[in-house]
Amino acid sequence: MPEDKYNSVWVSYSSISDFLKCPRLYFLRNIYRNAQGNKINLITPALSLGSAVHGALEGLSKYKAEERFLIPLEISFEEEWKKISGKRGGFKSIQEEADSKERGKNMIARVTKNPGPLLNKTVKLKEGHNGTPPNFYLSKEENIILCGKIDWLEYIESDDSVKVVDFKTGKNKEEKKSLQLPIYSLLLNALQKRKVSGASYWYVDKDDQPIPVDLPELAESKEKVLLEARKVKTAREKTEFTCHYGQGGCFACRPFEKIIQGVAEFVGFGEYGQEMYII
Repeated sequence: MPEDKYNSVWVSYSSISDFLKCPRLYFLRNIYRNAQGNKINLITPALSLGSAVHGALEGLSKYKAEERFLIPLEISFEEEWKKISGKRGGFKSIQEEADSKERGKNMIARVTKNPGPLLNKTVKLKEGHNGTPPNFYLSKEENIILCGKIDWLEYIESDDSVKVVDFKTGKNKEEKKSLQLPIYSLLLNALQKRKVSGASYWYVDKDDQPIPVDLPELAESKEKVLLEARKVKTAREKTEFTCHYGQGGCFACRPFEKIIQGVAEFVGFGEYGQEMYII
């Protein structure tokens, strides 16, 4: 089958997660376009907090290792916060924003005191064509493309390897059945040549250092991810995106239904041009 990326089924950790939560949620966030031809999305304080912290931390990779902390990390965080302040970040009161920002500042302070792997050299996966996220054909025969970004890739000079560091800003630990690490394994295997010598989750809300986690076997990763990607493809082909809970919807899709019904508040446009709303 000839390559046809424009008509391929693109999947990522976030889109597959949407589908597993609720097929209707997947449709409304990843496929649906309104009368203006725009996609829609919901913004919440938790998402905004994560975006600001990730933006500040991931932004460090633009600098050489020895220059990385010459500019205080808190300054970078303040710049990131400006992008999501007020209703644009889903905040409904000054106090709600202040509390969320304080949590973020504490995370930034923790990393500043304990920079760990962020002091070392890093590498990046190359972006796809026209600025798309790093991607490759998970299955050329089925025309399925897997894409995704990795928060941080620490370069280990001693054995010319890389280690994955994934920043976590939420309060809950990543579930063992999560597809995040399998997807990272597949991306790294397909898009770069160095061996992967380790991976960790860094819960910056409470842990001073990243917590090592086991990377799954490559064959097992592909089997798991391809299984779910095929479900997404089948749903798209059949145009079947019914909520598991029926017509009344579930906690995941109901807020998006409110956007369509016109009872949500528009607060601006997101990074990729989607209309952003708060409930």
